[in-house]
Amino acid sequence: MRYDIVIIGGAIVGSSVAYYLREEGFTGSIALIERDPQFSHAATTLSLASIRQQFSIPENIRLSQFTLKLFRRLKETFGADADIGFREGGYLILAGEAGLPILKANHEAQIAEGADIAFEDAGQLARRFPWLSVEGISAGAYGRSGEGWFDAHALLTLFRKALRDKKIDFITASATAISREGSRVTAVSLDNGETLEAGIIVNAAGPNAGKVAGFAGLELPVEPRKRNVFVFEAREKYTDMPLLVDPSGIYVRPEGSVYLTGGAEPEEGDVAPDPKDFDVNWPLFEEVIWPTLATRIPAFEAIKPTRAWVGHYDYNTLDQNAVIGPHPEVGNFLFANGFSGHGLQQAPAVGKSLAELIVHGGYRTIDCRAFGYERVAEGRAFRELNVI
Repeated sequence: MRYDIVIIGGAIVGSSVAYYLREEGFTGSIALIERDPQFSHAATTLSLASIRQQFSIPENIRLSQFTLKLFRRLKETFGADADIGFREGGYLILAGEAGLPILKANHEAQIAEGADIAFEDAGQLARRFPWLSVEGISAGAYGRSGEGWFDAHALLTLFRKALRDKKIDFITASATAISREGSRVTAVSLDNGETLEAGIIVNAAGPNAGKVAGFAGLELPVEPRKRNVFVFEAREKYTDMPLLVDPSGIYVRPEGSVYLTGGAEPEEGDVAPDPKDFDVNWPLFEEVIWPTLATRIPAFEAIKPTRAWVGHYDYNTLDQNAVIGPHPEVGNFLFANGFSGHGLQQAPAVGKSLAELIVHGGYRTIDCRAFGYERVAEGRAFRELNVI
């Protein structure tokens, strides 16, 4: 079989690319390959499902702002019943004295992009959030609007349902090889024995993106990272709690009647896990997270952990930032990879951008050239400092 475009990875990034290709007027044939159609182990559905504008790089802020605008017009885009449970609770990123210069610089970048982020000292934070201990805190950046969390399954379902009327071929399989002739990729081999000839191949393979690029003989510094998310109950229900990020990197946010927390994985020894390793590391909660939470929010000295899950996300080892666009030498192989934890919130914007590039020959809505593969080839980091 032959397709004009073959997209490897059918979760939120791949589905967004397919969706916006049709929205931009692409009439050719499209195949969307997904090995896990229930998305039981997908980075999309196992993520914390949050959106923020608190990044250090303007381009990242713009990507998330595009998605925020989509959330604002969800029913207009996907129909009157469209609902992803978006709760605009904000982010609160805290910094001690050592992290204060970075927090200030990031805040300046965010304000320049029109983000509604308040920069407050410890005293102001204590008055705004009386339940918060500001011991060791110099300041915090608080998203008053345009930040929060939502239902990842619901968002993915909206895109997947929308694709049913757009003449997209859904193929349940894993890519096993990519054929290449000089400066062009030509076909994708699947584990079901089929081979799909392709005019363009889009790598939207999430944590497996590095492996997929390798099939085409291309280097991509993207590999999976294991992340634990823990659920706990507490007597106190803080309805005004944003997604709080401690200077240690540990985060916590409300989710209905419970709380979600994580972010304790140490940098040392943080390597690619076994693809089948989804076992929860409970000592992280007991030995690292809980003591930190109790210090930052004293009422959380008495909490009850209930369950947990593990997800793998696509980690760019070069600079923890996305790689978007064509390979400079293999021009019909396109990247949408390496988001390092913020792929879900940026997927619609990336889908729109790649669709514009393919259909119109250039970016129109958001200039994504800064995310291009060229920096990877040069080993030149385009580093995002606000990685959560």
